[in-house]
Amino acid sequence: MNILKEIKRIYRGEVPLSVLLKRGLTIGENFSMQSSVTIDPCHCWLVKIGDNVTLAPHVQILAHDASTKRWLGYSKIGRVIIGNNVFVGAGTIIFPSVSIGNNVIIGAGGVITHDLPDNGVYVGAPAKFLCSTDKYIEKEKECMKVSVCYDESYTLYGGASSEKKNKMIQDLENHSGFIR
Repeated sequence: MNILKEIKRIYRGEVPLSVLLKRGLTIGENFSMQSSVTIDPCHCWLVKIGDNVTLAPHVQILAHDASTKRWLGYSKIGRVIIGNNVFVGAGTIIFPSVSIGNNVIIGAGGVITHDLPDNGVYVGAPAKFLCSTDKYIEKEKECMKVSVCYDESYTLYGGASSEKKNKMIQDLENHSGFIR
């Protein structure tokens, strides 16, 4: 992670990934954590994240639940295990004692209160099975055949010109497209 991103996260009050790793968080290869992600900083050693995992902006992973603390004097805690090849959509909340399988896509705003088996797309609050990952990807491949597809030069990081931004606005007036 570059130092500027780390400084921005600290400024926003986020615990840096480097600190979470020192505390015991386990992550695999090709891990991507977008902005404003919270991985339970007080119990991060209970979180294990596999290879090729993306956490979109504002994802929260909780390994504890303090709802019982006032009455019992104890908070509930549990492991959170995320498999390989998982995409977790923006604003998703993952609760303690949850395992997410391999090849899983979780839609934005999902609330994960129970285990999610391999090879599925899950959406909603609480999250429910929508379809298999294979079926979803096949459907999107078919959509790509009739949709406009943009290369990286149409992104902020690719230096999208005003002309490209305007073209994109016009192209996407009544339907969606895809970007690399």
